[in-house]
Amino acid sequence: MAPEKLQVLHALDVAETQRYHFRAVLIAGTGFFADAYDLFCITLVTKLLGRIYYHDAPGDPGRLPLRLEAAIAGVTFCGAIAGQLLFGWLGDRAGRKRFYGATVLLMAAGSFLSGLSFGNSTGGVIATLCFFRFWLGVGIGGDYPLSATIVAEYASKRARGGLVAAVFAMEGFGVLAGCVVTLAVSATLQARSAGPALPEADYAWRVVLMAGAVPACLTYHWRMRMPETARYTALVAGDAAKAARDMSRVLQVDDVAADGTTMGGGRDKDYYGVLSRRFARRHGVHLVGATACWFVLGAVVYSHTILQEVVFRDARWVPKSRDMSALEEAYRIGRAHAIMALCGALPGYWLAIALVDVVGRKPIQLFGFAMMMGFTLAIAALYDGLTSPGRRPWLVAMCAFTFFFASFGPATTTFVVAAEIFPAHLRATCHGLAAAAGKAGAIAGTFGFMYAARRADDGGSEETSGIGVRASLFVLGAANVLGMLFTCLLPEPKGRSLEEVSCHGAELLLDRDDADVGDSQVLPL
Repeated sequence: MAPEKLQVLHALDVAETQRYHFRAVLIAGTGFFADAYDLFCITLVTKLLGRIYYHDAPGDPGRLPLRLEAAIAGVTFCGAIAGQLLFGWLGDRAGRKRFYGATVLLMAAGSFLSGLSFGNSTGGVIATLCFFRFWLGVGIGGDYPLSATIVAEYASKRARGGLVAAVFAMEGFGVLAGCVVTLAVSATLQARSAGPALPEADYAWRVVLMAGAVPACLTYHWRMRMPETARYTALVAGDAAKAARDMSRVLQVDDVAADGTTMGGGRDKDYYGVLSRRFARRHGVHLVGATACWFVLGAVVYSHTILQEVVFRDARWVPKSRDMSALEEAYRIGRAHAIMALCGALPGYWLAIALVDVVGRKPIQLFGFAMMMGFTLAIAALYDGLTSPGRRPWLVAMCAFTFFFASFGPATTTFVVAAEIFPAHLRATCHGLAAAAGKAGAIAGTFGFMYAARRADDGGSEETSGIGVRASLFVLGAANVLGMLFTCLLPEPKGRSLEEVSCHGAELLLDRDDADVGDSQVLPL
């Protein structure tokens, strides 16, 4: 192929950051805003469900059985894994855009119907809630590979990391929005109620869940109007001329021919599948590194999310349930989570955006894992002393720093790197595989920490009690070492084009083992 046939890709790599780039980030980021809102708000909802449907005695405010609490949290992750695998595969087979609107429709329907969960019994309500939350998870999961791939394929090589990181950073605002909506709904209904306020609490959890449909609905129209990414059209669909025309509709670029730049029709015969020996030889180590890092991150971060409930109680931010109404408990927990998000996760996300294209992905990821390990082990070693009067603010501060370095670290970089290091015809599939590993880690962390940290003297039976919070934290701290080791398997994409970092040029070189094309057919870089 002649060098001019790569003109469209070169133009994307050197283009200045323009309004459409920010628009694409906003469209994709709004979906992640809704993702985080929907995933986080269930933490508050389970508290209200326990107070409403498991109120056993006048002196007992009620609490969901541990198995149901784990099931409600885990079913959304299971749906997310299915969505990440399915829509990642579809994104490479049918294009990034074709199913981009379907993901937010699933999210909107899942959120709204979760709030309408019905049934003649407690079991019926919980069962329908889990059913709708599963399909919500499918939409959330599908958003990961499609959003990351779309933004990465339109960005220039100089600004790509920051733009993709900005999409993921919208999760911080989604968590904060979940807190704000919970605060507003619980405060409003509490002002209208008296006594235990259980009827109002039943309205509260439904409104909180249904509000997640709003941002998903707002972004559907704009997603359907986005053109297909030029890289997919040129490299996978095989029509560089159409890629140039599509790109010229939304970006101002120089020296791109609008005709005569075709790469031929259909897929290149040299493409290979993710299960092939060729993929294993070229990218197998990278896929192992990406999936393993995301799995470790999911296990550690979601364990710390469960830990926050214990920290809020031990720090006396949230009194015991029997000392307050259901709506007051929701209000206090929402306020505590909002403070943690403002002080920890949000600053970390935006620092990552500022530095990811300056420092690089791997240094930030290694540093983040190392700092998470340090703070987790410090909390574990000092836990008994930190829960004593006068030292509780230090416990909260150390937890906030843990979330800060997760955001300014692997929480952002795993999302970015997985969208950069794989070839165009497998990019969404591989991102979906890595993201699915992250949600599998979230399941392991949520279930594992929920059971391991629960002690018999903390409301659990002998059958459900585990090793306790302190010992669980030591395990989590050690797990970060695995994240650091697997990070070493990844390449550094900073400042390199997607084709260069994914070795796309090498993929089209003469491979003496399994290709018979000549050097004249090489796609030049």
